[in-house]
Amino acid sequence: MNDRYLIALDIDGTVLREDGSLGDATVTEIGRLRDAGHEIMLATGRSVAMTLPVLERLGITPQYVVCSNGAITLRRDSSATLGYTREYVETFDPSEVLQTIRGSLDDAHYAVEDEDGLYRFTGYFPDGALGANSIKVEFDELLSRPATRVVVISPEHAIEDFLSIVERMGLHRVSYNVGWTAWLDIAPDGVNKSTALERVRELLDVPRSRVIAMGDGRNDIDMLEWASVEGAGVAMGQAPDEVIAAANARTTSDIDDGVAAYLSTL
Repeated sequence: MNDRYLIALDIDGTVLREDGSLGDATVTEIGRLRDAGHEIMLATGRSVAMTLPVLERLGITPQYVVCSNGAITLRRDSSATLGYTREYVETFDPSEVLQTIRGSLDDAHYAVEDEDGLYRFTGYFPDGALGANSIKVEFDELLSRPATRVVVISPEHAIEDFLSIVERMGLHRVSYNVGWTAWLDIAPDGVNKSTALERVRELLDVPRSRVIAMGDGRNDIDMLEWASVEGAGVAMGQAPDEVIAAANARTTSDIDDGVAAYLSTL
């Protein structure tokens, strides 16, 4: 199908509402476009283990899935245990970043995700935030392994204060974004959802003009800008102003099934 769309969907606050529920209209529209031959995939900050169950809920089996904000790209593989194998994995040495942040945020809590999706963490993370594949360790143990992602949460800071502190650190080698209050994701330098999606687009041979990306968070900004160049970067109705500014289209909020509302126009 030469005129198929490549539709990349964020999960939390986009496909799923803030409370984790999934609207019937969203499932219906995704199924309609899937059956019409379009490629509908997920591009998320979630780990692999927390992403694959969402594919099942949506009833889709895309050729590729982007996890960990672009650091991990999965490829469908029927011989793999969970139906997908890690096709591309980007890692970095987290030691300098962790030590720099710790020097400025005394009360923060840290987690490092490795290429197998295991989180090693210190301090406290809310139940379910890291998924079941996580172990608590001493801070020094976080420094010694290659990371696909570093997560920092600082409950004592508001988002604006947190961003200000991080910007003052001069962490130029990594990209960062805040998902929810005082949550910092640090990825390998130059890696984000858009870099992974561009690779997927080339592999699938989909024209840039047939790309659609939908998201609501600061970690979607690069993806929305990438899609907006020739295709459609669609911001959810509840997205912050800087996310809306990165998009060239807008839909209703997650609560109002904004994904379904936009997809119904295709």
